Amino acid sequence: MGLETLHKHGWTCFAQDAKIAKWVAHVQPHAADIALNPAHIAAWLRYGGTWFAGVNILPNDLCGRLGTGPALAGKAVDFLTELHGPLALDQAQISVIYPGYPAHDGSESEAAHRYRHIRCAAHVDGLRPEGPDRRRYIQEPHQFVLGIPLVATSEQASPMVVWQGSHHIIRAAFKSVLDNVPGADWSRIDLTEVYHQARKKCFETCTRVTVLAEPGECYVLHRLALHGIAPWGEGAVAPTAGRMVAYFRPLNDCNLYDWLNGTY
Repeated sequence: MGLETLHKHGWTCFAQDAKIAKWVAHVQPHAADIALNPAHIAAWLRYGGTWFAGVNILPNDLCGRLGTGPALAGKAVDFLTELHGPLALDQAQISVIYPGYPAHDGSESEAAHRYRHIRCAAHVDGLRPEGPDRRRYIQEPHQFVLGIPLVATSEQASPMVVWQGSHHIIRAAFKSVLDNVPGADWSRIDLTEVYHQARKKCFETCTRVTVLAEPGECYVLHRLALHGIAPWGEGAVAPTAGRMVAYFRPLNDCNLYDWLNGTY
């Protein structure tokens, strides 16, 4: 696993690392408190109480340090630093999934709920739907997605899933439109149709794989990889705190050319 795997499949994982484990040991209790905070629950608990979204909710610094705890370090950080330069991390998302995910609470349409259940709400980060027609534009050009599990769970406890090689399909689709447009205008280009067509092709031609990792391990996704979260499965094993993962998605300083064309 590593550079070749990230390029080929759009994701790679890193084995147990004492530095990551040390970071997790410090962060996990704070993350659990965040997910139980009534104000945060009101803002972030979704789908009938089965998902605490917690976007950018961990008050870490640019090095991933929370309070007096350790900075984020280890082989994965060395890997990302070599690819992207010194890390300037965003505040981590604390994503917590509970039994029953995704419960249908009326917050989204029947079609959207079916997609969430059948296709794991598969998406490419940074292309959030806008307006009543849910149009897609480049809003958040991330460098990468770094997932760090904070608790141990079984495979049935709503793991991340990735469509291997999907980043190549997504990139080609976006380039078919954006290569003909000045870079300064890219963020104003509606990519909805080409995105949906590319996503359909990914479902038809790419293998969906489950990404599993224990605390102390972590994984990196290519920013254009199609990915999602599987429904909570029968027999899932997880602590009462839920399936809890910290995600970092630092922005690419609005360099959209590198976001689209950069290999890694």
